Amino acid sequence: MGQEFNPVKLAQEKVSRVLGAGQWAIDATVGNGRDTLFLAQCVGPGGKVWGFDIQEAALAKARLLLQEHGVDKRVELIQANHAAMDNHLPRELKGRIRAVMFNLGYLPGGDKSIITKPAETIKALNSVLSLVAPGGILSVVSYIGHAGGGEEYEAIKKWCASADSNKLGWKCETNSRDHQFKPAPVLFIIEKSLKKASD
Repeated sequence: MGQEFNPVKLAQEKVSRVLGAGQWAIDATVGNGRDTLFLAQCVGPGGKVWGFDIQEAALAKARLLLQEHGVDKRVELIQANHAAMDNHLPRELKGRIRAVMFNLGYLPGGDKSIITKPAETIKALNSVLSLVAPGGILSVVSYIGHAGGGEEYEAIKKWCASADSNKLGWKCETNSRDHQFKPAPVLFIIEKSLKKASD
């Protein structure tokens, strides 16, 4: 039997290849804080992570996790929708972010009616394009099984196809596994070319 597909773990593996000490990263959907912690450990004491979530309960849980691991000083947690990241990030981040992670859906153990939505997620993806440094990465874990998840997945799939075919120098990769009993999550990896795309 093959190893179970874990999109969150695979996303972290992909991000760890491009994110290092002293660099900057964004967790667009903090949730339980595990990706935030991972990013904070990657960037080290000299780096910084910005984390966004609309639920104070999520941020409180993440804050405790970060404090337990002694990395809270390198993370700025912001209560805001991921679609509004532009309103909270310093201008000097443009072209300097090495990694942005999205883990969509609802807060595990929280209110399942509070979910990420297609229009907001696409707006968030568009807003971070100019922030990512050459060689940087976006990871997006999309869950299809919950109400609204399929629509969000289709919107991201369409967005990735557009980003992959335009002249901005992005390359999209989709990772998924068939699941016998329920729709499996999908991991999108979007990488920015080291070279400036030609016109």
